[in-house]
Amino acid sequence: MKFSKQQRIVLNWWRPGSPFCRKEAVICDGAVRSGKTLCMGLSFFLWASAQFSGARFGVCGKTIASLRRNMLSEVLPKLKAIGFSVAEKRTENLVRVSYRGHSNDFYIFGGRDESSSSLIQGITFAGILLDEVALMPRSFVEQACARCSVTGSRLWFNCNPEGPHHWFYNEWILGAEKRNCLYLHFTMEDNPSLSPQIRQRYARLYSGVFYRRFVLGQWIAAEGRVYDFFDASSAPPVPPGDFAQWYISCDYGTVNPASFGLWGLQNGVWYRVKEFYFDSKREMRQMTDAEYADALSDLAGGRCITAVIADPSAASFIELLRRRGWNVKKADNDVLSGIRRTSDLLKSGKIVICDTCVDCLRETEQYVWDVKAGRDAVKKEHDHAMDDMRYFAATVLSSNPVPVAVRAVAR
Repeated sequence: MKFSKQQRIVLNWWRPGSPFCRKEAVICDGAVRSGKTLCMGLSFFLWASAQFSGARFGVCGKTIASLRRNMLSEVLPKLKAIGFSVAEKRTENLVRVSYRGHSNDFYIFGGRDESSSSLIQGITFAGILLDEVALMPRSFVEQACARCSVTGSRLWFNCNPEGPHHWFYNEWILGAEKRNCLYLHFTMEDNPSLSPQIRQRYARLYSGVFYRRFVLGQWIAAEGRVYDFFDASSAPPVPPGDFAQWYISCDYGTVNPASFGLWGLQNGVWYRVKEFYFDSKREMRQMTDAEYADALSDLAGGRCITAVIADPSAASFIELLRRRGWNVKKADNDVLSGIRRTSDLLKSGKIVICDTCVDCLRETEQYVWDVKAGRDAVKKEHDHAMDDMRYFAATVLSSNPVPVAVRAVAR
């Protein structure tokens, strides 16, 4: 297997004779698909097997599922190929790795939210690897680092950039020398497995803040339009022909506007073919849950709707829809990851807003980052159709969607 110069540094930094062998931690950040995750994972397991036997280690991702998918599924087969013995106990989230008489246990954790820090308390580690560390809450990261009290233990961090006010950037990356930490920045050029054509594809896929972070690997502030590449004036008409599947996405509002979108699948593309948008301030009256449910039924127009993807905070509306016979799924409401997913899908043409959806098209040109927030955040203006579109993209078209088995038509 061929490695770049930057990857070889990661693979060997801890070995005796390396100029970095006295460092106590390593950070790899930079562009997506830059090869940092694979070499980081391989190096971590090689170091643990060379330095310890009978020890315990932590391997952490934002979720256990993402960690298995993004790192372990790549690293563990390669360890086996070079002679390591690997035994997984999935029910215990444990991987036991053995090589030449050295055997160690690697416990898998997800650091999704503030409550995750309790999962890792009370365990002593000889080392810990945190993949996607910038997506983890500070409490979890600090608790994980505090668990590494064995003599010779080291810390391993891997991430894509976020905003310049992110705590990890300010405290660990800018403070790397003070923390006796090796900091390595990766670009796509550091991944020898990427062809020039694939690099160009990624450059075309992203724009704005996502281009600068994911392609250039910069920790920069989000500013300007969220979907700055999108041209509302070029929205196409609804395509003729049949659609294979239908969903409705809902952003619920009483004082604020409510927005529902009807999505149809045709030839692998999801089209937003129709919408309902009600602004109580503009109309000078409020609608009841029952009226909103009637509007949703009118939007469906007798079509077989696989599921209604609903604003998770709209508890009373969700309950009413279920009583009326709709199959309702609460939306994934992680705003930033949802915006990233929506941006990717719009840019690649996997979702298309038709010219019939005038309020959604209007909001795409008014939806902007809040530069005064001091963190990645969007202005809470012109965001209602944007929210329902994000709910659809993040929940139905996520990279690891939960299938909806029941098809329902409202009574």
